[in-house]
Amino acid sequence: MKNQWIEFLYGRVTVRVTGKGLERFINVLIRDGLHIWSVKRHGTETITFKMRVQDALKIRRFARKSGCKISFLQRTGIPFLLKRLWKNSGFMIGAATFIFIIFLLSNMIWGIQIKGAKPATEYQIRKELDKMGVKIGNIQFFVKNVEGIQRQLTNNIGALTWVGVELKGTTYHLQVVEKNEPKKPEILSPQNLIAKKKAIIYKMFIENGQKMVDIHDHVEKGQLLVSGAFGQEDKPELTAAKGEVWGETWYKSHVELPLVSKFNVYNGKEEQKHSLVFGKLEVPIWGFGKPKFKHYEIEQNVHKVRFLKWELPISYINKTIREKEVYERTYTTSEAEKLALELAKKQIKSSLDEDAMIKDEKILHKAMENGKVILDIHFKIIENIAVGQPITKETPE
Repeated sequence: MKNQWIEFLYGRVTVRVTGKGLERFINVLIRDGLHIWSVKRHGTETITFKMRVQDALKIRRFARKSGCKISFLQRTGIPFLLKRLWKNSGFMIGAATFIFIIFLLSNMIWGIQIKGAKPATEYQIRKELDKMGVKIGNIQFFVKNVEGIQRQLTNNIGALTWVGVELKGTTYHLQVVEKNEPKKPEILSPQNLIAKKKAIIYKMFIENGQKMVDIHDHVEKGQLLVSGAFGQEDKPELTAAKGEVWGETWYKSHVELPLVSKFNVYNGKEEQKHSLVFGKLEVPIWGFGKPKFKHYEIEQNVHKVRFLKWELPISYINKTIREKEVYERTYTTSEAEKLALELAKKQIKSSLDEDAMIKDEKILHKAMENGKVILDIHFKIIENIAVGQPITKETPE
């Protein structure tokens, strides 16, 4: 078996010999060291056998001396295979070029559809997509995956509340939800305004209804602030009370901040690695070996490979490896207290309406334990405490 593979590698031919004295001719070849095999007799004056290509050129002189005629029936092996491939190279190159072009076109961007966005917002989105390379004619492998596109659009365009990105074939489909949605029509059914929490009335702006409290009054949660019923007691007229009642409310916050904190930052150094994934097998094509960084973070973009409308079980992966450095920040006690107070303000504001404001704050308790500054803070907040309550027969006037 091993010899057959070697003969196939170097090439072999099938030879037909006709004439008298065939046995003598075969013996001469063997004595001269020529290797022949698969000898078969076809009648009394014809035989066929196989031999190496380099030996085939030598047998003509033996044939002339023996009075036999030779002819070559079949040529097999790598040299002849390469020769045939070379003859058909034009067709093969054309076929390979055609397949490559179809493959390339199947993985290009041919369409970008944006739904749910106003013209001005759509223009911003398309400009941001151009910066990312998401435009018609570009290769999908060289742009971020749909999660990366969605994240960058949401971060860079303030008018967006949410954007969904989906790649279907060669077209990106974007579904957009904007922040400035049309206001819902106001409910005009009769209602009162009541206090949503305990407070001291700070200021009032009443559009409609009869106010039931004054500035500096102390109110409890659920207390009636503005009545939507007026006129005669036995037959009152009902309306939708509207307005704002601002009250001074109170909150407590507990904050702990360590004097020494560690955090990671990128230093700008990065590596790129490219690979192809066949099923579960990942084959690197550029960027080999382990990352040279001690601390790093990997961002991975995965692109499915397509051919026409079919998604192949092949993926192209681009990995960006960014080096991280660990920094240590040490605060003095006064710096930590100031930062803890700012942190407490942010926590309070995150739980309030956008138009609420902090009137005053007071540190109730301050301590230093286990390398941490601990603060208990009391905040005075000015916020709109009025909420609507539908008027029913059981609702007191």
